[in-house]
Amino acid sequence: MKASLATVFCLALGGCLGYHVGPVKPYYLRDVHTIAVPTFKNRTLVPRIEVLVTDTVIKQLQQDGTFQVTNGDKADATLKGEVSLISRLPARSVRGNVLATTEFSLALRVKYSLTGRDGKDLAASQRGLVMSDEGRRKALDHPQ
Repeated sequence: MKASLATVFCLALGGCLGYHVGPVKPYYLRDVHTIAVPTFKNRTLVPRIEVLVTDTVIKQLQQDGTFQVTNGDKADATLKGEVSLISRLPARSVRGNVLATTEFSLALRVKYSLTGRDGKDLAASQRGLVMSDEGRRKALDHPQ
């Protein structure tokens, strides 16, 4: 009876092997603990959009908690970005008046690069990343 109970206990714990609690980083970022995020560059005609996008990225990094955001002198890596396209399309209109829009769909293209303290590229977007307010992301089919 005790042997079968011990066997069941060991098998139950065997399913938890390899499970980690806490932040999960990609292997190539194992040595990165702090990230600097300077203001992104704006290649669009929308004023001050780079500040809004940079602030949103910083808030997401802080909410995730995997990396600590700090200034460039103390950071293990630097995340640089460039906003190259913003598109706003009507998503929903008022009943009875198709010219009045109540909801817009926003999409933007951001190119990014993550550079280590030693100047080595850790990650980068080759073609840019298209993000929309619906949470869909896709790589562009044509290079910029």
